Amino acid sequence: MQPGDIDAMTQTPEPQIAIVTGASRGLGFALAEALAPRFHVVAVGRTTGGLEDLDDRIKARGGSATLAPMDITKADAMAQLCRSIHDRWGGAALWVHTAVHAAPLAPASHMAPKDFDKSVSTNVSAMGHLVPYMAALLGTEGQALFFDDPHAGERFYGHYGSTKAAQIALARSWAAETVKTGPDVKVLTPRPMNTTTRMRFHPGEDKDALATPYAEAARLLAEAGLD
Repeated sequence: MQPGDIDAMTQTPEPQIAIVTGASRGLGFALAEALAPRFHVVAVGRTTGGLEDLDDRIKARGGSATLAPMDITKADAMAQLCRSIHDRWGGAALWVHTAVHAAPLAPASHMAPKDFDKSVSTNVSAMGHLVPYMAALLGTEGQALFFDDPHAGERFYGHYGSTKAAQIALARSWAAETVKTGPDVKVLTPRPMNTTTRMRFHPGEDKDALATPYAEAARLLAEAGLD
């Protein structure tokens, strides 16, 4: 054995990286926490307090996270983050995308332009830079997860239903294009959950009848082969 072999044997291996966009609350928060024992989580979200709470929970489980309080619609900021991930770790094994804007329910003829613009920007336009950036990090061996919430064509869901459907359509296209080459792109469908987004749409709903984000995170990760 050469002297350098001992150093090589004692070095801590680089962690696998999971990027969770929309990690500061709801399903994204629960998924990031559930992934922490197996991955170093890069948690992206706009709510700093939520990300700090997530960091505390991940550390309590013996995991580690890098917090990235930023807006996914800012292409330059996301480019800088992805470049930093590449330079530090060489890439990522997993991208989990839960970030979404849920505008208030409204008739199509009464949608506020600012709400529609934000829905398009967050739910659709951001995909135009996120997918190319993340694809470069994931390479051929990585995995990307998206989460459908089908409301297209329903009454009063003009903002959310149309833009979420467009997001998932793009994800399905990417999945079809990469079947033979990778990365492995999956679209999963969560059950109705007790989340802030759900409560905005159904304020009087019985919360006890809904799944918890933690239960759904465990179920969805198992479905994706990540349990």
